Amino acid sequence: MTILWTPSTKAINHSQMIAFMQFINKTYPLNIENYKALHQWSIQHPEDFWSSIWDFFDIIATKKSESILINKNIMEKARWFEGAQLNFAQNLLRHRHHHPALIAINEQNELLKLHYDELFQQVSICASQLKTYGLQSSDRVVACLPNSLETVIAMLATASLGGIWSSCSPDFGTKALIDRFQQIQPKILFITNGHHYKGQSHDHSEKIKTLQLALPSLKHTIILPFLDTPRHKFNAKNTCYWHEMLQSAAPVAHKDFQFVSLPFNHPLYILYSSGTTGAPKCIIHGAGGTLLQHIKELRLHTDLSAKDTIFFHTTCGWMMWHWLVSSLTVGATIILYEGSPFFPNTHRLLDLIDQTKITVFGVGASIIEHFEKTQLNPKTSHSLKSLRTILTTGSPLYPKNFDFIYRSIKKDVCVSSISGGSDIISCFALGNPILPVYRGELQCLGLGMDVKIFDPRGNSLGVQQKGELVCTSPFPSMPLGFWNDPQGEKYHHAYFNQYPNVWRHGDYALRTKHDGLIILGRSDTTLNPGGIRIGTAEIYQQIEFFEEEIVDCMAVGQQWRQHERIILFVVMRPKKFLTPVLAEEIKNNLRNTLSPHHVPKKIIAVPALPRTLNGKLAEIAVKNIINHRPVTNQEALADPKSLNYFQNLPALTTD
Repeated sequence: MTILWTPSTKAINHSQMIAFMQFINKTYPLNIENYKALHQWSIQHPEDFWSSIWDFFDIIATKKSESILINKNIMEKARWFEGAQLNFAQNLLRHRHHHPALIAINEQNELLKLHYDELFQQVSICASQLKTYGLQSSDRVVACLPNSLETVIAMLATASLGGIWSSCSPDFGTKALIDRFQQIQPKILFITNGHHYKGQSHDHSEKIKTLQLALPSLKHTIILPFLDTPRHKFNAKNTCYWHEMLQSAAPVAHKDFQFVSLPFNHPLYILYSSGTTGAPKCIIHGAGGTLLQHIKELRLHTDLSAKDTIFFHTTCGWMMWHWLVSSLTVGATIILYEGSPFFPNTHRLLDLIDQTKITVFGVGASIIEHFEKTQLNPKTSHSLKSLRTILTTGSPLYPKNFDFIYRSIKKDVCVSSISGGSDIISCFALGNPILPVYRGELQCLGLGMDVKIFDPRGNSLGVQQKGELVCTSPFPSMPLGFWNDPQGEKYHHAYFNQYPNVWRHGDYALRTKHDGLIILGRSDTTLNPGGIRIGTAEIYQQIEFFEEEIVDCMAVGQQWRQHERIILFVVMRPKKFLTPVLAEEIKNNLRNTLSPHHVPKKIIAVPALPRTLNGKLAEIAVKNIINHRPVTNQEALADPKSLNYFQNLPALTTD
């Protein structure tokens, strides 16, 4: 693979990664000279490594555990820093100066700002009122809020008292919210009365009333008024507006505010699986593990400092929102954007870079693809002087997308494709400020993450060999478990069922000769024609060459006469058609570029492809439909009606 970017010697020498390496060498003592050696040491000596992360970044705690890792050899029973006491919110609110902490911007370009001292004051007031409401340690607080200042404040206030925070985006349907929140029996609900998207207003009056009826455990509802909804629509008991909640707090109560000291493994967040294969799983993440992982990734792998302004386009229902908010630990400025990434124009997010001087810019890979397909040329239309790092995730960033960034956005920028998920609220592979960027590759495996590639029998594979991405040693941000899974059966089945004592993440991937990683798609959607395993991303990458005709595609496996055959669904551009000539060109390209096994048996044009609320292709849902299996929890899809296109297709009933 071609090197597209190399950090300067000055940037390497001033990076936090090098400073940490020097700290390790001095502390133990060692003579580690490069990242490969540092990563190897981190997985061979996990107790020393994670203890060093704690010390190097000065974790605020009332007590540090003497036992770093318990049950080291039983991965799903491993526990970190037992006996340690800390508070997650206290670590995020360690800075109290008058430096911008949060800048919130919406589609209308309305801008609100909170400095670190103001943020602490707002959190303490909110927490004081939540305490008045009876919120206690381990009580659940749920939210259906926009990406706003208030959402961050409410989360930090909840965490400061030991409550468990769980949030979803306002675009979630009512049933999707009930499917998630009903399982965890929340005491308090934060919800907006509406939101704006693509210039349209969406009223949530009925959603609020339905949720209140469906969640009998609720004691209080706090409404964030984004729309001018008549007050009489919200007359339920113990319901108030955001500003009323803050005003009702005793004027001096927040001055006596104190963070509750809690165990390292105290539950902090509940995140949810996509729910496209059944009821969403409620994934519990601990405060300490989340804190250590995020600090490691933000400061070492992203080289984030207090001088930076960081942005990631995300809703509050995606784990990247939680990751982004942890930037407060660093003292950086966070940009919160609420709305469509392409409204009022395609370059809306690029405008934000120049407007707010963003240094670290994060988006889903699909947004980079959209920039390319709409032929944007940001390097001539925008300054982008502040920009030093581009982060992408959500789906693989193809080599062609790397080319576009360096050709059309900025030449001197570190492009870090990162990969992990809600399951670990962090990353297995991500960026690195001291390593080059190779075309099409994730730069490196994360420190402390003992990642390998396995074949179906559990054998470790070598370089350039495709297989299951696994982790063979414990790490602090593993879930504490699933909600309502007291014996851990669902948890075991989700991650440890295939390989004994090994975390199977569900990604199909390969290691490169540069110690980087390439994600080839989800392993549960891996194609298997003739017994040959094929990652869907391999096919999608080649369809990019037909972007003048095809705007989107999805490959799934159909069981046919005791075998599996590949079906490729494509969405055509306006006034373009899937002709026999085009279909043959696609097949020839796949055959000549990849292999005969990659060639789909059928190519079928459909009006649209189903995606989850987080924008990911719902490949499993389509696979279930064409194989006559039920599709559960369709509320997890952004547009459930898009599944109708795949019902009873005549082309799938013939050879």
